Amino acid sequence: MGVSILALVYIIAAVTFIMGLKMMSHPASARQGNIVAGAGMLAAIFGTIFLYRNDDGSLLGNKLWIFGGIIIGTIIGVMAAKRVKMTAMPEMVSLFNGLGGASATLISVIEFNHLADQGFPADKSGAGIMAILFSGIILGNITFSGSMIAWGKLSGKVKDFSFNGQHIVNIILLVVSIGLSIYISSHLQATTTTILFYVVFLLSLLYGIFFVMPIGGADMPVVISLLNSLSGLSAACGGFLYDNKVVFTGGILVGAAGTILTVLMCKAMNRSLTNVLIGSFGGGGAAAAAAGEKGQHKEISLNDAAVVMSYANKVMIVPGYGLAVAQAQHACHELEKLLESKGVQVKYAIHPVAGRMPGHMNVLLAEADVSYDNLLEMETANEEFPSTDVVLILGANDVVNPAAKSNPASPIYGMPILDVEQAKMVIVNKRSMKPGYAGIENELFYSPKTSMLFGDAKKVLQDLITEIKTL
Repeated sequence: MGVSILALVYIIAAVTFIMGLKMMSHPASARQGNIVAGAGMLAAIFGTIFLYRNDDGSLLGNKLWIFGGIIIGTIIGVMAAKRVKMTAMPEMVSLFNGLGGASATLISVIEFNHLADQGFPADKSGAGIMAILFSGIILGNITFSGSMIAWGKLSGKVKDFSFNGQHIVNIILLVVSIGLSIYISSHLQATTTTILFYVVFLLSLLYGIFFVMPIGGADMPVVISLLNSLSGLSAACGGFLYDNKVVFTGGILVGAAGTILTVLMCKAMNRSLTNVLIGSFGGGGAAAAAAGEKGQHKEISLNDAAVVMSYANKVMIVPGYGLAVAQAQHACHELEKLLESKGVQVKYAIHPVAGRMPGHMNVLLAEADVSYDNLLEMETANEEFPSTDVVLILGANDVVNPAAKSNPASPIYGMPILDVEQAKMVIVNKRSMKPGYAGIENELFYSPKTSMLFGDAKKVLQDLITEIKTL
């Protein structure tokens, strides 16, 4: 009876995963989707603890250790989630991806040691189990070490690094890891198998480091979504290993969703995944050399900016990483409400890869209770720019750079961008004229339509609000 109830719990949990994932596809229902999927996961965890039976029919033991781990992990997770700044959210996502990969790796290592102690099966089932173990090891280690490097790069602790022939070395590491896995799975011998198993362990760990090291900052949203996909696939290996349907289903869902998201991110940049992984776009300062001749920029005063925005019919706000750094989302929403009280239509133009992770700007603005109806995707926003009086760019760089359309020598040439230059006037808020995270000079800043408004985004917005109130 317990087994049938547990199977029902797993089915319900799997359904909630699918429902939650579907709800996460829209910002308005994303929070509820997280709650639904989380409730399903909670049911699956407690169902396993209290209903799962071992081969001898006994219930799961070591409950004290299990609940101790759950309590400690919950406390750390809640504290980390509450304390993390919105600017550090991409780093946290990378860290969580890495921990997921590490969990899958540990499962494979533990189960390998069990097999080694019991003696490796001589039949084909042994080869099948070893294949799953090696899949978990390789995918888990790549996810773990790659995510740790991504975390370091996003937090500024790790610099881009590459050397001549690095991509060839990467391919060799991956091919050798897979080749050794196949060889070991078909030639199970106690001593040799154990040694080669840990050789594969080290090689896959090293591959994850070399895999992410040369990838530039502008490609980090793609890398994060790819690593997220790998974390799901590594978890699915654990589910397959234990014949646990809910873990397998959850892993496959995460893997599939991450893969689809990776493809969408590449499409948003008009680049193939292969190009992202070997192109190192945004990884070095040499990219700025392709920007073309600069010209002269002009500045605008706070008062003039307040006047043109107050008397505009339509204002489009383009949020970027600078907005996140300044924690200016609440001030931005206040400016939006103030302008709307004066009869100005205010919308937000969201580029898919703005920020440091997929959906970064949506998460940021949701924190400030900005209406989801005011968030326009790139295609919709581009249709509205020609009828827009003023575009206010807050810390965005590469996603509004016209070089993507006009300069074949630019590294971002061909990347779909927000066509802000089609508006009647563009106001760009930046701290300085330094290039964006990708290290590429922005031709928009020197356009006759563009005026620069220098300063910290939060302070500038607060000062703008004060100026508009006095008009």
